[in-house]
Amino acid sequence: MMTEEQIVLVKKTWRLLRDVDPVLVGNVFYSRLFLIDPSLRSLFKSPMEAQYTKLMATLSLIVARLDRLDQLTADIAALAQRHAGYGVKPQHYETVGKALLWMLQQGLGRDWNPTVEEAWKQCYTLLSQTMLQSLNPSQSVRT
Repeated sequence: MMTEEQIVLVKKTWRLLRDVDPVLVGNVFYSRLFLIDPSLRSLFKSPMEAQYTKLMATLSLIVARLDRLDQLTADIAALAQRHAGYGVKPQHYETVGKALLWMLQQGLGRDWNPTVEEAWKQCYTLLSQTMLQSLNPSQSVRT
């Protein structure tokens, strides 16, 4: 679970990136993702520019509602279902988390520190565990 301070920190740092060109942010994220696991590139059939915009919109929506995630449960479950339909496996979530944190570190530069990193780790853990839980409700979610 995220603390109130972590939620505030994630929202504050996301504000620094959310208006950056999605092509720039998306290219950094997906380049890192495909560097970590080149096999994931085959999961993306449509032009990547559209994917960059989806990434930014999804992150913005989730961050905006971090303090009210219960309002996003159905959206998060639908996101998980779509990803499973594309061929995303549970083990891919860790790789995505690594690429996301790296992208945030690059984008935030001097505003990145251990406290910010921990807040974003908690944010991604909460999101990924909620997504995985929606795919397999018999598994308990650990935070």
